[in-house]
Amino acid sequence: MFSNKTVLITGGTGSFGKKYVKTLLERYSPKKIIIYSRDELKQFEMQQNYNQPCMRYFIGDVRDRERLTQAMNGVDYVIHAAALKQVPAAEYNPMECIKTNINGAENVISAALANDVEKIIALSTDKAANPINLYGATKLVSDKLFVAANNISGGHKTTFSVVRYGNVVGSRGSVVPFFEKLINEGATEIPVTHEEMTRFWITLQDGVNFVLKNFDRMLGGEIFIPKIPSMRIMDLAQAMAPNLAIKIIGIRPGEKLHEIMCPSDDSFHTYEYDDHFVIAPSIQFSSRSNDFTINALDERGHQVEHGYEYNSKNNPDFLSKEELLTFNNMAKL
Repeated sequence: MFSNKTVLITGGTGSFGKKYVKTLLERYSPKKIIIYSRDELKQFEMQQNYNQPCMRYFIGDVRDRERLTQAMNGVDYVIHAAALKQVPAAEYNPMECIKTNINGAENVISAALANDVEKIIALSTDKAANPINLYGATKLVSDKLFVAANNISGGHKTTFSVVRYGNVVGSRGSVVPFFEKLINEGATEIPVTHEEMTRFWITLQDGVNFVLKNFDRMLGGEIFIPKIPSMRIMDLAQAMAPNLAIKIIGIRPGEKLHEIMCPSDDSFHTYEYDDHFVIAPSIQFSSRSNDFTINALDERGHQVEHGYEYNSKNNPDFLSKEELLTFNNMAKL
């Protein structure tokens, strides 16, 4: 569906953006791929690997609605990946996180409607489910904005959906590169915040594939959540550094012991499919049905039991230490 189409990726110089561009170029023949981000150095570095004739690089911030509106002229599909994502940094710099993650989301929606963009998927995070930190709270607000945007689109053809998933193996700022750096520097111990901590785990390519698939699936207004494995932080540390000691350093500001992707409070609106969940809008759409039991690919889901919660602790799929190492190696491909 992306062949001969124009795609814009906000925050496109990040780990996700690079992998998404690589996948688009390998599988499709897009008319244009527009990278919209604010760091000229990262754009310059990305251009060294991705300089195909269809590539365009726009300097701009999602805080700038006018620039976004200009950049989306003629765009068919948008992936909104730009965000401030570091949990402790958000706790210490709350207004900066709000300006990018909330005001930026509003600007993306406005620019998309102004240009009659066909489809938008916004990337979210498990931290947006029952958030306890500012980053998660801003992403929850962003999710709500993108869901509600389907109700304010009026005569526009634009539809908005959200993809939510957990920690990405090997992405910038994730724990795997951090552990690898310590090991390569000859550290004698590996710091772990809590011995019981669990996280959802997904490779970057699987995350990209899931987003690509959901452009076909989306009706507009739903939050897509993949069924992915969990891992124990202690298992990860021991798998990566079996001969090093583990030092428990305590949970960081705004950090959870376990992550949630489908909260129990949303179970009334949650549908289970073969390989993913969908959280349907809690608001009623004025222009169409709120029935999300069948998606645009005619895949059928069913409502989960009331009170069901999908979290990294009760997940039936946990990675072993050997599987964690396999995941880590896959992330480098």
